[in-house]
Amino acid sequence: METLDLTLDFRLLNNFQRDFPLCSAPFAEVAARLGVAEAVVLQSLQALRQAGKIARVGAVFAPKRIGASTLAAMAVPTEQLAAAAEAVNRFPEVNHNYEREHRYNLWFVVTAGSEGRLQAALGAIEQAAGWPLLRLPLLEEYHIDLGFALDSGAEERNGRLPVLRHAFVPPTQLDEFERRLVMALQEGLPLFIRPFSVLASRIGRDESEVLERIRGWCAEGIIKRFGVIVRHYELGYTANAMLVHDIPDAAVGEVGESLAREAGITLCYQRPRVLPAWPFNLFCMIHGQARTEVEARIAELRSRLQLTDYAHAVLFSLTRFKQGGARYA
Repeated sequence: METLDLTLDFRLLNNFQRDFPLCSAPFAEVAARLGVAEAVVLQSLQALRQAGKIARVGAVFAPKRIGASTLAAMAVPTEQLAAAAEAVNRFPEVNHNYEREHRYNLWFVVTAGSEGRLQAALGAIEQAAGWPLLRLPLLEEYHIDLGFALDSGAEERNGRLPVLRHAFVPPTQLDEFERRLVMALQEGLPLFIRPFSVLASRIGRDESEVLERIRGWCAEGIIKRFGVIVRHYELGYTANAMLVHDIPDAAVGEVGESLAREAGITLCYQRPRVLPAWPFNLFCMIHGQARTEVEARIAELRSRLQLTDYAHAVLFSLTRFKQGGARYA
């Protein structure tokens, strides 16, 4: 892994994935906290983006709070996988698309502005790729996405934040101003001195209105976090696996919460079984710098949390066909 500048790049990436200043001059505030000039922060973020180490600075919206989304998978013969992935990637609704080690070897996330548009996109994707689609919508989320800790030891020393389970909240209906703001935020903050003013000018509103709406979405949980969005692979976390279990329905919440509290678990969700093809209902993601590190972590977790009696599968990522932010509009 390329070494990061621990006095600036590391702190910029690790400390500002959440709690990003929502004010007129946020990069000046970040610079003040880091003890450097605002221009240095902007130059560093631009360099990190050009190097692919960050995707953007901006919002991560909560699943199902605006629009609709689902995880999907296909079982594609190896010799036809590249063509199927290319067909899937043509759809702007697809924001992540990976090859994984399994009979179901093509996995992607599809996001749309409404459930109707999502289902239409899924049907069109299935037809274009030419293979049956496994649809795995989110049922419950156990790990709230607060970012990707580059200092994994800090999680172990300080402990993870408590797991927060929320009752289902129907998607928020956006007015025209909010819809246009979501579209603008999808691209991330412009790296300028007054980024929210630039956003406001693009959608024909005042900076104060834009900041007030973003703060409100954060307070309501519609935006899960606002800050630097890192790209794991480019930062050296090249081994990642999706660990799935078949947990009895009566126990899946308890097990999901237990896994979500563990350091190194970056996502933890309940999704439906699709029998007989897919018997698993609890999903979590584990990232590491080497495959052996991830394998050892999975073995340790399954033993310590007494999960060895449950059927499971480990799906390591092989090829990253597409990675980007969700497109709600």
